[in-house]
Amino acid sequence: MKILGIACSPRKGGNTEVLVEEVLARAKGLGAETELVAVAEKNIAPCDGCESCDVTGKCKIEDDMQGLYSKLIEADGIVLGTAVYYWGMTAQAKAFLDRTFIFRKGRPLKNKMAGLVVVARRRGISETLAAFLSYCYSQKMTVVGGVSAYADKRGEVKQNKTAMDEARDLGRDLVQAIERSQKARVSG
Repeated sequence: MKILGIACSPRKGGNTEVLVEEVLARAKGLGAETELVAVAEKNIAPCDGCESCDVTGKCKIEDDMQGLYSKLIEADGIVLGTAVYYWGMTAQAKAFLDRTFIFRKGRPLKNKMAGLVVVARRRGISETLAAFLSYCYSQKMTVVGGVSAYADKRGEVKQNKTAMDEARDLGRDLVQAIERSQKARVSG
């Protein structure tokens, strides 16, 4: 079982990454193979809308996203995390999601389990969760749950017991949902 965490905050080591890491740590403790991708360390250009992927099945933009496509396809579960900037997901999160336009045909993310992590300073959690939910539903993924928290200073979310507990619970819930899904496929 593989669970991939995508932390889409531009701040390396920030609150979003802390919560995504906590989800992954719990999942790993329950036997999952986990990996964290910090988008802050990646060069991901925005989608240019050329739609060449509809013809070729590949994105023509050569950057770090190329190495992430196979990781997404191979994962049984995906944790999407973002900070909130101006009542929505970060530009990095939007660029990442837009670049998965390549998955529109064939829907290779279909039936993958998803967990959502959103961290805001003051506002925008519900709008950002709604955008993540819309994305997951468009990809035909199953959303297992989510974690949201208010935090400002780097690492401040570690002091939020509720958010940290919810992150651990999400890691457990993802593992359990993937196990149920795998058992259903074998027996069905």
